[in-house]
Amino acid sequence: MSLILAAATDAAQAAEAAHHIDWWRIICTIGTLVSMGSGLFFVLAGTIGVLRLPDFYTRLHAAGMTDTLGAELILLALIFQADNLQMVLKLLLVAFFLLVTSPTATHAVAHAAYRAGLKPLLGPYRAPDIEEDAT
Repeated sequence: MSLILAAATDAAQAAEAAHHIDWWRIICTIGTLVSMGSGLFFVLAGTIGVLRLPDFYTRLHAAGMTDTLGAELILLALIFQADNLQMVLKLLLVAFFLLVTSPTATHAVAHAAYRAGLKPLLGPYRAPDIEEDAT
């Protein structure tokens, strides 16, 4: 008789566990899907921009946006999927360094191209002379 009661108790606990919803895992999964989808969208848009835009500076802008925003959103998706605090901290450190270095590198490349004399494509406007920039 005690064997039947033990089996019934185990069955009731199993049924209760089957109806339990892990809300945290659902929120993390939705956050992962949204972040990864958004990140992949920005990476794809930046790639198309690099291929389609007319001059060096606009292509550099598209590449810089892709590098910063797309990669940050993909890293956020990875943070949602991390199991332990150490992995989360490492991914946050990578995201911080990417956030600091990517716009800085893009600016340095654009400034070097400008100082080398590469003019942007402009409509009726003209780029300022390099000598004007030095003053």
